[in-house]
Amino acid sequence: MNIHEYQAKAILAEFGVKVPRGKVAFTVEEAVEAAKELGGKAVVKAQIHAGGRGKAGGVKVSKSLEEVEANARELLGKRLVTHQTGPQGRIVRRLLIEELTNIQKEYYIGLVLDRSQGRLVMMASQEGGVEIEEVAAQHPEKIFRETIDPLTGLTPFQANNLAYKLELPQNAVKKAAQFMMALYNAYVAKDCSIAEINPLVLTAEGDIIALDAKLNFDDNALYRHPEIVSLRDEDEEDPKEIEASKYGLSYIALDGNIGCMVNGAGLAMATMDTIKYYGGEPANFLDVGGGASEEKVTAAFKIILSDPKVKGILVNIFGGIMKCDVIANGVVAAAKQVGLDKPLVVRLEGTNVEAGKKILNESGLKLVAADSLADAAQKIVALV
Repeated sequence: MNIHEYQAKAILAEFGVKVPRGKVAFTVEEAVEAAKELGGKAVVKAQIHAGGRGKAGGVKVSKSLEEVEANARELLGKRLVTHQTGPQGRIVRRLLIEELTNIQKEYYIGLVLDRSQGRLVMMASQEGGVEIEEVAAQHPEKIFRETIDPLTGLTPFQANNLAYKLELPQNAVKKAAQFMMALYNAYVAKDCSIAEINPLVLTAEGDIIALDAKLNFDDNALYRHPEIVSLRDEDEEDPKEIEASKYGLSYIALDGNIGCMVNGAGLAMATMDTIKYYGGEPANFLDVGGGASEEKVTAAFKIILSDPKVKGILVNIFGGIMKCDVIANGVVAAAKQVGLDKPLVVRLEGTNVEAGKKILNESGLKLVAADSLADAAQKIVALV
């Protein structure tokens, strides 16, 4: 789950991370009032769930209330297109009105789970304010890392080590180390999946401040954090993904035209790869899980079909905990409810496979059976 920059900064501030003073605004009038509280000068920042806002014109330095008003009026309702939004962009519905910061130098700090080690890793770089992926690709030696032992957490020694590697002024090293400790505490306490401060800035006054902040959260831990769930902005999400979340389905919309319904994340990835291998384009990632009910399968089928780009559907089920007859009943129920008129290829294998095939064969649906994943992918690609 993603949240907006102003929400992330509010959470981090609770843990002692220093952030600029700011206020969210949903109207031009609110933006001007917020700027008045900041002395009449402010940065007007578009709030969307995407990076690259500055390069796309979504961050405006305003030296007067008149400029704040003009910039707020320009941004609110605008469709902002960045390298992360895709060509469709995102509509700006809220702004962060923030005090101006006297920036001396920009840095980068990030926290992420390194799955190869099974440990959290804090990364730091002197190259702040730019895409960290570019730094990693072109100058990997400029990214410093500390792997965190889950028993001890981030230690003051590790935080100080990273602060020294950033070559900060001596009077700012301790502040930077404290900043990192606070960021780590927030990450763990809120069950984050990513915490990224880019840029982290050293001000002319010698302060260490999070000029921007990105927090993502582990969906599986949200039941512990109703305060985080309340921050969800459904306007920033695909309606199909929102609907899928109501049924506990793992769904991600893609740009292709072949809908996929699979049980198991690994098999879903393999299915998409195989479709690509045979020249097709998957329209989604959809994992119905290992123990889905007929209702859940029916919902999954409807969500796939709600995408106008979908020209055909591939159902690939390997029944273990998930029974093939349950999948078959769900497919038949959904297809009849929506009046399926698109090609459907089904590959079933595993528990109750014969019962599942019988249900499909006797359903009256126009479907194509497949014996293997490769066979299924070739058939659906040919049909669409």
